[in-house]
Amino acid sequence: MAEVRYTAGRHFLQIPGPSSVPDPVLQAIGQATIDHRGPQFAKMGLKILDQVKQVFKTESPVVIYPSSGTGAWEASLVNTLSPGDKVLMFETGHFATLWKNMAEKLGLEVDFVPGDWRHGADPQVAEEKLAADKNHEIKAVCVVHNETSTGCVSRIGELREAIDRTGHPALFMVDTISSLGSIDYRHDEWKVDVTVSCSQKGLMLPPGLGFNAISDKALEAHESAAFARSYWDWDSILENNKRGFWHYTPATNLLYGLSVALDMLLEEGLDNVFARHDRFGEATRLAVEAWGLEVLCQEPKEYSGVLTAVLMPEGHSADELRKVILKKYDMSLGTGLGKVKDKVFRIGHLGGLNDLTLAGTLAGVEMGLANAGVPYKQGGVLSAIEYLQK
Repeated sequence: MAEVRYTAGRHFLQIPGPSSVPDPVLQAIGQATIDHRGPQFAKMGLKILDQVKQVFKTESPVVIYPSSGTGAWEASLVNTLSPGDKVLMFETGHFATLWKNMAEKLGLEVDFVPGDWRHGADPQVAEEKLAADKNHEIKAVCVVHNETSTGCVSRIGELREAIDRTGHPALFMVDTISSLGSIDYRHDEWKVDVTVSCSQKGLMLPPGLGFNAISDKALEAHESAAFARSYWDWDSILENNKRGFWHYTPATNLLYGLSVALDMLLEEGLDNVFARHDRFGEATRLAVEAWGLEVLCQEPKEYSGVLTAVLMPEGHSADELRKVILKKYDMSLGTGLGKVKDKVFRIGHLGGLNDLTLAGTLAGVEMGLANAGVPYKQGGVLSAIEYLQK
């Protein structure tokens, strides 16, 4: 039998999601399950459905599924579109590519704008594509807000302005799976029609809840959408949500946790949450610069407060570095995905994170670089600490 060795201290889960779950949320999830048709549940359901709108910054309804973010992707498409419809998508990274693959499997025609995985979606290209679409064949523009594989943020407000300049009627759908509750997002102000998200990132929960925030325009499109749907259909959920219920069994214990997580976010104040994440992103980038390494994202306006993807020096393996750091310091960093597999490692700095946790994370990276024989300069942690203590 293999020897089991106890590791003192807590595990540092510094991948860009699932993020570390705060103790109050864990304690809430651990409560006894209640009747999901009873009055106690209805009271909680109505509270959650009201509070979650504040995080999306919307007055529109937000549907909550027992699902992953992938399920919420599918729900956004099948509730608003029909087989054969054309959609405009942008290759900003691995997850944008997966959403594109799903759209194609569902029978949609995808105009997939190629990208270098080092930038967000280009508003100028969106404007050119829509302006050229004189017959309005494009039915939706789908964009990933924060691309988790690259650490690049697409400028959703600028994309909305680009769409408006063309007068094109396409729906606007945005994936906020790794940005909601971490970096600034405005469903109503940016006139987004469907915002997709999930529970295990900025909302500080385990995986298991998917979200669609839905505009009036999206609800109108829903009336004529021809995709077959049952589990994902908005109608029955929205009708039951009016009374605080779901028409099928909800993820009761995750909803306990969501209720507490929403309380925590709103008590801190969303602007303070966003500022905290911005600080962590800048501190991490200063550390990377001091180490003599390079951040994958090339456009400063698109830097992420959620994660930083770091390029490895030529001839060195990101996965080997991650293995060393996990073994020696019990810390998990994000792997490179798709086109950047083994070329980058990703430092997650999202969710219930404070200055000391980030400092410890960066210390683990700096020690790991030395242990793995990766060429670097000392002083990254010091640079970050000097910034954080201002």
